[in-house]
Amino acid sequence: VYLQDVIFFFLPGFGFCYSVISGPTNATVLAGSEARFNCTVSLGWVILIWLSNGNPVLTVINSQGAVETSDRFTSQNYTTSDTFTSELIIHNTQLSDSGKIECSTQKQNESSFAFLSVQVNGSLFIKNNTLTVTENKTVEIVCEALGWAPAPDITWMTNDSFIDKSRYVTQQSQGSNGLHNALSILTLTPTDTEVLTCLADIEALPNPQNATVTVIFGNSTI
Repeated sequence: VYLQDVIFFFLPGFGFCYSVISGPTNATVLAGSEARFNCTVSLGWVILIWLSNGNPVLTVINSQGAVETSDRFTSQNYTTSDTFTSELIIHNTQLSDSGKIECSTQKQNESSFAFLSVQVNGSLFIKNNTLTVTENKTVEIVCEALGWAPAPDITWMTNDSFIDKSRYVTQQSQGSNGLHNALSILTLTPTDTEVLTCLADIEALPNPQNATVTVIFGNSTI
């Protein structure tokens, strides 16, 4: 335990000090999922307040337990022989939940905080599922990502191999309600039938979202 992570204060009437042993850690989640934060104090604590962006969302009182004012903010408690841990659970996370999550003991400068990043998995599509091209013909394949937060990182693959970034151009734009759009244009001159995949990725996604198109190659005499 590092010194800066431990805060001691005196409780009148108890005759001893207790400490915030560890506070919440940063989290990145997809909108609509749960976010969880832990705050651990040594025994002897009186009141613990959770705040989201400076607004109290849940209070835990030693003598009576958690006082929940919203179904979206609930808690679980874990007690050992010498510590108490409050776990804040944010249900159905929203983009507006992003920001500072704080565990406070209501004493001046006695709190611990982390940051929550809520990200939005938008849509991704290529307009054509299949495309037929003839020899020596250059085509542009357009992949569009709509309603993301933050703007996704776009990459392309062909037959399971990544395509060099010099072969496509990606533009990002601001959408509505804090969301972002991206448009990626891949230029190529096919010499054989191939499957092209556009991938969009943000930190909260376990795997990139993808859209595919099959480019069918045929010579000009057919």
